[in-house]
Amino acid sequence: MKSIMEMHQIKYFLAVCSERTFSRAAKLCQVSQPSLTRAIKLLEAEFGGSLFRRTRGHSHLTALGEIVRPHLEKVWEKHEAAITMARESIPPRGNCWMYRRPQPRASQYAM
Repeated sequence: MKSIMEMHQIKYFLAVCSERTFSRAAKLCQVSQPSLTRAIKLLEAEFGGSLFRRTRGHSHLTALGEIVRPHLEKVWEKHEAAITMARESIPPRGNCWMYRRPQPRASQYAM
């Protein structure tokens, strides 16, 4: 079965990189530590190796982690830019670009 990387896995990976601990990264991402750990393990399975060397109280990037980090940072930046661009292109409510068919009036169906 082929694994598919998800954006939350990238978010968690980058959080562990910045926070240096799984517990602080989980708190930052507002998820439980086991959920964050599972997501990182799936990411590691997809890349085929450990991304972090876990020591008492800290996590350090492995060589593989160092290699993938700049690529995942770019993916996350593009993701954020796409969301921002999409939100800026949506008109305020009430100024909808889509055509809406007029709704029938109740009087049209009166007998």
